Amino acid sequence: MTNLLSKNCVNFHTVNEKDENQRLDNLLMRLLKDVPKTHIYRIIRCGEVRINKKKCEVNQKVSLGDIIRIPPISTKSKDTQHQPLIPKAHFPVIYEDDYYLVINKPAGVACHGGSGISFGVIEQLRHTYPKAKFLELAHRLDRETSGVLILAKKRQALVELQELIRHGQVKKNYWALTNGEWKDSVRNVKAPLFKYLTSEGERRVRVDRDNGQFAHTIFSVVKNYTDYTLINADLKTGRTHQIRVHLQYLGYPIVGDDKYGDFEKNKALVKTGFKRMFLHAHRVEFTHPINKVQIELEAKLPANLQDFLTLCQESI
Repeated sequence: MTNLLSKNCVNFHTVNEKDENQRLDNLLMRLLKDVPKTHIYRIIRCGEVRINKKKCEVNQKVSLGDIIRIPPISTKSKDTQHQPLIPKAHFPVIYEDDYYLVINKPAGVACHGGSGISFGVIEQLRHTYPKAKFLELAHRLDRETSGVLILAKKRQALVELQELIRHGQVKKNYWALTNGEWKDSVRNVKAPLFKYLTSEGERRVRVDRDNGQFAHTIFSVVKNYTDYTLINADLKTGRTHQIRVHLQYLGYPIVGDDKYGDFEKNKALVKTGFKRMFLHAHRVEFTHPINKVQIELEAKLPANLQDFLTLCQESI
């Protein structure tokens, strides 16, 4: 355990300016550097960690002056005996300055560890750059989504970019290949989304007019193929699984989507060697909050997605 806290008794940590606006799990991972992430998630979900004497969530943001209760950490836990070996990251860098690191995240890699995943992009990059004083995800992509992912290298850069995101001032475009041929060139979808858990405890999202949160996506056709359509998704809000659920709702699920897709067609594609979801964070635009320069970044389409489009073109 880090020497910041005692492992044998309850600790109380007061959130300072360095901690402000961090997710609770990320803050505890920094304070408890040699405690496995699975154990940190467990003590939060079991209610042993409290913020201002109240039960809290893993992804809850902390505020300046919050008092966090951290329980005694048992080093005899099985989790501490098998800490995962985190490999160094070799992600393509799209852009880097003193404030941000932007990579082209591959599919199949989670943004962060937790919920059965030992490590993700953020843990790998911290392992690759051990001298970095600060490195945090500015936003997230689904595990099976590839493309532009922004990380902040300074607290100020993180807070100010997330403020832009909250106010819709970061333009994010995704490419997705859907089943079916689109008749309309543009579809403007405003369908509220509701998060829930399946009977197996898996997170899912559905359109729910009564209980859902407002969600807005503008879809435009990039190219029509036989049986498929390549579309651009312009996110106006940033809800969990928003693009995937909105496309399912329209009746044009994403090719290879194992949660909201056409499962029979997915199985047939796996037999041909195509084993991923066709969703790629293609482009991000925003005004750099520190130096006010206009930033426009694109991530090349991965080879396996480009190869599949080539096959689609040949079948026309």
